[in-house]
Amino acid sequence: MSNPAFPGGLHQEDPDLSPRQREVFAAVVELHGASDHPVGSETLADLGRIALSSASIRSELAGLESAGLLERTHASAGRVPSVRGYEYYVRTLLVPAVLPADLVASRLLSSLTHQLGLALAASLAKETLTGLDLVASDERYVSMVLNLGPAAVRTLALELESPLAREELAEVAAVLRERLLGRSLTEVRDRLASDPELVRKSATRMVARAAAESWARPVSTPLFSAGTMHIAEQPEFARGARLGSLLRVVESGTPLDRLMVHGVEGQVAVRVGLDEDLALTGMSLVSYLLPGPARAAVGVLGPLRMDYALALQVVDAVGARVTELLST
Repeated sequence: MSNPAFPGGLHQEDPDLSPRQREVFAAVVELHGASDHPVGSETLADLGRIALSSASIRSELAGLESAGLLERTHASAGRVPSVRGYEYYVRTLLVPAVLPADLVASRLLSSLTHQLGLALAASLAKETLTGLDLVASDERYVSMVLNLGPAAVRTLALELESPLAREELAEVAAVLRERLLGRSLTEVRDRLASDPELVRKSATRMVARAAAESWARPVSTPLFSAGTMHIAEQPEFARGARLGSLLRVVESGTPLDRLMVHGVEGQVAVRVGLDEDLALTGMSLVSYLLPGPARAAVGVLGPLRMDYALALQVVDAVGARVTELLST
């Protein structure tokens, strides 16, 4: 797996830590990630993996706090990694988890659902219109079926001002195909509202106007999610109000849809400590932008203390596999 990108990073210069400080800091990140509790010097000393006294560890923790990598939640409590600290950890200390090839498929879904799995559907805006049909479903209700590229289909539900006979619908469909086939979906949308040839006859004008109005209605976001129950079990979401706010952001798709496509194609991107929406405070996003013009992506959304090693490896594996499937 290539090194992850940080399109939403803090872009501060990394502190120059000694090997001892790096060891202590990595231990704090791992312990906090496993327990969601602040980590103190005595806890680290009792762990036995760091060959330092509690007093020496306490001194190193203070230095890491001064460097902005750790912070205190309460004056008397231990320390937790800061947003900057997590970003530093992912960029410099993280050793990605290795999933054997024969276990990738079987562990993929269960690994993803420990956080909130996200998939951003491909945008059809640049796809070429290859077919168009009008299908009457009632006297004044018509479905406009648009064939896009080699396999995609989009259907618009049209409400006409007055009924049209099937013969008239067939004539209108023929005119629309003549004017619109071979154009991108974006161009099709524009031409439905502005092409002078589509307003010459009343029937064609009525259908084009209905299609333009249908297009103007808000549509559901192409962002899909899975793993809500698992994210609800995280201590950070013990308060139902916070979980509800997060799920509303996920349902709306904004700003996650924009964040997921802001990266390097074919590469994992990490955004530590999202601040684009209040509901995303204390969350991180690991995503993979699929290659190509469609701007589709997969990713994982989780709390700041998520298992980044596993998240990066799983998202990278899913992204690569989806890319492979879409290219065959």
